[in-house]
Amino acid sequence: MSTVSAAGVDSAPATQCAEPKPLRPCCACPETKKVRDACIIEKGEDQCSELIEAHKDCMRALGFKI
Repeated sequence: MSTVSAAGVDSAPATQCAEPKPLRPCCACPETKKVRDACIIEKGEDQCSELIEAHKDCMRALGFKI
């Protein structure tokens, strides 16, 4: 007989959460990050300056200092 239950996974009410976790740089701007990374892998960093700058602009718009 098993006593494992999914009910205990997130039993704290939402009102007890102080604030949401801040956005981490690794998780910000996934759209621009994906195309930037693919370009760098395929063509090299020198050929992807526009995509790199677009990702930096996105990060800056979210408040990251780059």
